[in-house]
Amino acid sequence: MRTLESLLDEGASVPVEGWDFSWFAGPPTRATEERPPWGYARRLAGRYAAARAALDVQTGGGEVVRAALTGAAEVPAVLAVTESWPPNAALARAALAPWRAEVAEVPDDAPLPFPDGRFDLVSSRHPVSVNWPELARVLAPGGTYFAQHVGVGTAADLTDFMMGPQPVGDGRSPARAVADAERVGLRVVDLREATLRMEFFDVAAVAVYLRKVIWIVPGFTVEGYRDKLAELHERIRDHGPFVAHTTRYLIECSRPDVPL
Repeated sequence: MRTLESLLDEGASVPVEGWDFSWFAGPPTRATEERPPWGYARRLAGRYAAARAALDVQTGGGEVVRAALTGAAEVPAVLAVTESWPPNAALARAALAPWRAEVAEVPDDAPLPFPDGRFDLVSSRHPVSVNWPELARVLAPGGTYFAQHVGVGTAADLTDFMMGPQPVGDGRSPARAVADAERVGLRVVDLREATLRMEFFDVAAVAVYLRKVIWIVPGFTVEGYRDKLAELHERIRDHGPFVAHTTRYLIECSRPDVPL
């Protein structure tokens, strides 16, 4: 087994821009995460084929949108995405350049810089926050919001190990999302949930994951959590991969074909 110091050095140095998680697959395998059964990117590709104007919110580096567009029989005539972090926005511009996508750099909780009713499809994969009034505003009558959200308690096993037991609220619950969607006049037409297994095979993988997915342990740095990472290193050495769990839900909403 590699030394703690070499793993921590690696965990602190791996680039974390974008939503490309291929580094974890190795070789060697560093971490695994079970995928939801519904195939979000494949389903999004089918919706792109039927859309005239599409917006992806909090797109990361555009990786999921690019995969969906590549698999789509046809693509929307108008394509836009938003992203709050400049390094990710730069990746999205490069990834989506073949489709001439507009990339708008806006904070995750800011108003969307588009006119009312501009898009017949709005999508998002793992948004940090969901601005339901803005989503409803930019949707055209008869339009669709199609997304995969992170659910309650995602990676709580890892959060609690690193930070001690933490309270779990309902802010990311499907029930809360349904209520918020209906409050702005959207109608939920599909809702599916899944609990999925994650395994981390070394502390470098844990460090890269926590640097990349910043809300799991807010303020995480390798140096700041060195003692807990050392403890986790020993646990993995003695007992095998660290197991955590994620929750995901697929949600599809339609805007009524009448003014909200």
